[in-house]
Amino acid sequence: QVQLVESGGGLVQAGGSLRISCAASGRTFSSYAMGWFRQAPGKEREFVAAVMWSGGSTYYADSVKGRFTISRDNAKNTVYLQMNSLEPTDTAVYRCAATSGPPVLPPTSRWGYAYWGQGTQVTVSS
Repeated sequence: QVQLVESGGGLVQAGGSLRISCAASGRTFSSYAMGWFRQAPGKEREFVAAVMWSGGSTYYADSVKGRFTISRDNAKNTVYLQMNSLEPTDTAVYRCAATSGPPVLPPTSRWGYAYWGQGTQVTVSS
């Protein structure tokens, strides 16, 4: 089992920045990829970004490319999402997720992740 705990959400004005974190514990050695997803009220959960534990390859949704940066600290078992130039449309609950091994689906697919955190609220005011 892998436990994921997000932190760092909050309220920020449009154009501002925020960094959210996801600390993993448990059988983290079995995790292969970490991802961030978000869900706004009345909308489907959508992919934001993903990073591979080994090699560090990253993936981004088109809507955040150039504004968000995902990174990992293997020693701390923590993944970060640096969010810059935030827009009101970025308002959502952000949840991190971890695979249970080498992904069998693209890292952009929510169905490839076995473990999920509870989420942290990010609100961007206009």
